Amino acid sequence: MTTTDASGVAQAAGWRAAGDWHHAYFTGTVLAAVARLGTPVAAELVYRVFCKQREARFLPGLAKLGLDRLPHAVAAAQYHYLSNDVGGVAVQYMPETERKAWVRYVPPRWVWAGTALCGIPSDITVAMLRGWHAQNGLMLGNPRLGFVCTKMTTDGDASLEGYYVEEDRPLAPDERLRFARDEDGPDFDPAAVPVLASATWPAERLARARRNYAMEYVRTVLPVALELLGEDAGGRFLHLVGRLVGMQHHRDAAEALGVPASGSAEDFARFLAAMGRGQGDEVSVSTDADGAIRVVQQGPRLFEGMGANRVAAIEAWSGLWEGALASHGHRMALGVEVGDTSVAWTVSREG
Repeated sequence: MTTTDASGVAQAAGWRAAGDWHHAYFTGTVLAAVARLGTPVAAELVYRVFCKQREARFLPGLAKLGLDRLPHAVAAAQYHYLSNDVGGVAVQYMPETERKAWVRYVPPRWVWAGTALCGIPSDITVAMLRGWHAQNGLMLGNPRLGFVCTKMTTDGDASLEGYYVEEDRPLAPDERLRFARDEDGPDFDPAAVPVLASATWPAERLARARRNYAMEYVRTVLPVALELLGEDAGGRFLHLVGRLVGMQHHRDAAEALGVPASGSAEDFARFLAAMGRGQGDEVSVSTDADGAIRVVQQGPRLFEGMGANRVAAIEAWSGLWEGALASHGHRMALGVEVGDTSVAWTVSREG
């Protein structure tokens, strides 16, 4: 393997680790909201997250994917198939007519990875559908377009399934999302689905795309939770979730990056630096006169455009790295300084 090849492999590993890390943070945030704040609050959080993502991504995504001239039911279904496929989510698309097209999210469900699915009530699935699928028609200027849900994985069904349908009349607000649990979608035919150039992307480019997909959920949920819960309560909640996720996932992430998962402050600084680069940021490492190690992460890009929520969001997010340090070694401390264009981490031994 050449030096260039080795560098590319390391870079792709960083992208995957950063994606998995933030994927776990988003899933953990929703699980913790259900367990600690109650299902109604968790459902409102998920509803707002998916509303915000839809408002930012749906229409530009249709144009980018070349779907904006298709019949609306077909365009909406193809959007969900293609955009999720790039992110590594298992989705099927089944066209029926120009006015009816199915999508099926098959297990294992990406968003509720592993056993997390067991802790997600179906009210959360409904909130997700209300926030995105039910409102695609309005965004397209077509009040006749709605979404009919036929199956929910969170109820024990074999998938989350449903179809976009364009009716002959405008739909009332409570008709934009409907349920028909006795209906079954058609079989999936791989030959009938649209194909993106991503089908031939190298593994490294797919890893970067999937990292971005996962990180976008965190970019959305942080300010939404701070707004919903209030900056103080929301910050404490998000910080705690970060600590829990960081403790649980640090060893897997360190192993993926080829960094020792326990031991010295120097090794933890290497972990911080590798994860920062995996997020797409420039990182520098230095040692202070007192022996503390300083890791400066430019940006981070995750928080670009966050405005007034930036500092509170970064302070909440820092819980991830505190949790990772708790897993890494005993009697070490992590300091964080949030600057206008960077975050500086200081790793030191206590006492």
